[in-house]
Amino acid sequence: MQKLKTSLEHLFIVSYLVKWTVLVLPVSVTVGSLVALFLWLLDKAMNLRFANPWLLLLLPLAGILIYFLYKVSGKNAEGGNNLIMDEIHEPGGGVPFRMAPLVLLTTVITHLFGGSAGREGTAVQIGGSIAQFFAKKLKLSKEDIRTLLMTGIAAGFGAVFGTPITGVIFALEVLALGRIKHDALMPCFIASVLADIVCAAWGIHHTQYHIDFTETGTVFLRFFHFNFFLLITAIIAGVTFGLAGYMFAEISHTIKNYCNRWISIKWLIPAIGGLAIIAFTYILGTQDYLSLGVTNPDPKAVSIVSCFKEGGATYFSWLWKLLFTAITLGTGFKGGEVTPLFFIGAALGNTIATVTGAPVDLMAGLGFIAVFAGATNTPIACTFMGIELFGADNVLYYAVACFTAYYFSGHSGIYHAQRIGVSKVSKLNHHTNETLHKVRQERIKNKKSWSRKSNIIR
Repeated sequence: MQKLKTSLEHLFIVSYLVKWTVLVLPVSVTVGSLVALFLWLLDKAMNLRFANPWLLLLLPLAGILIYFLYKVSGKNAEGGNNLIMDEIHEPGGGVPFRMAPLVLLTTVITHLFGGSAGREGTAVQIGGSIAQFFAKKLKLSKEDIRTLLMTGIAAGFGAVFGTPITGVIFALEVLALGRIKHDALMPCFIASVLADIVCAAWGIHHTQYHIDFTETGTVFLRFFHFNFFLLITAIIAGVTFGLAGYMFAEISHTIKNYCNRWISIKWLIPAIGGLAIIAFTYILGTQDYLSLGVTNPDPKAVSIVSCFKEGGATYFSWLWKLLFTAITLGTGFKGGEVTPLFFIGAALGNTIATVTGAPVDLMAGLGFIAVFAGATNTPIACTFMGIELFGADNVLYYAVACFTAYYFSGHSGIYHAQRIGVSKVSKLNHHTNETLHKVRQERIKNKKSWSRKSNIIR
């Protein structure tokens, strides 16, 4: 009997791949098409805002509208990316189909009126919602639902950024720190690649980034070469990028928690957030830190693209974008965190390059992927993103920056449902299998306890 099973092994593998190709096909086509629609609407919304800067003044009203849209029809859809992760870890109530249209509409509203947010969260939620819809219609088992939800994440991420390989690895890596399970590898690969193809077929074009720096350093062991100064700079920058990712996650969570605790009338939270964004915009005298920030029709404006050039950012551009985004998302506006993280990282990299004399385009590119790696705890996916977006010439520096940032962001992140599969430090193994939310709550509790003891001693 055992010999028969062994001889049939490859037949089982073929049937498995055929099965998942069939299951993933409708998910990929639907997600790729919806992401294309989302990106098209987003582009129209941002162009309209650029042409009408006064729309920013309506941001508080837009926030109130978003609140009531979710209150009336959102229900558990408010959980967003974290709900999808929870369903993958422990299948329960499922991901509602209404999540897709709701998050698409409300993200476009956020950007139309100037909220500083991204697009990855929207694409992932579209992917998860559509995957759950097909899983329900096909009456799949819990294990198959888990896998199909992961393909939804891969499809959404791969299509929205035009990085299909990164989409695959992100879907596998984001669920748990330090642990990657390969059981959904091929389904996620098929989904991400197909969704990216479908999205591109609708005529969607992604922003092209360039790193012109070419390595000319010392050659070691006949085939391995690097610039020692740049390597040390990349390590130091990686520490900084990791701390920036940690700062973003902590400030975002803190704003959300304190707003919910202190403001009893909940629709006031996004209204106050919108007013804060307006106030900061007028204090700084610029709208550079609103919306996505990928490009800007004003050639003098700070954007992700400008950060790859000398003088393309100020010393504190990264900090302003961090605060604008933390306020926007922390007070209930919709969208993702990743594109703002790209902005924060690229601007911080530009600043580091200005201070150290390192190549600006290289450091901006390292910040682009490494702050994202630290905030999402996905260093391998982000290293591949560097290859897909910038080319493979500087992959050593990509890895150094992303891996270093991953460690220095600590047990923190933008997804509080993310779990700790393997602790970053062996002495913190007591965190294993806990969510980042629980770890954060324990950390806050310990700080308060330590503070009380210090006051008693004094």
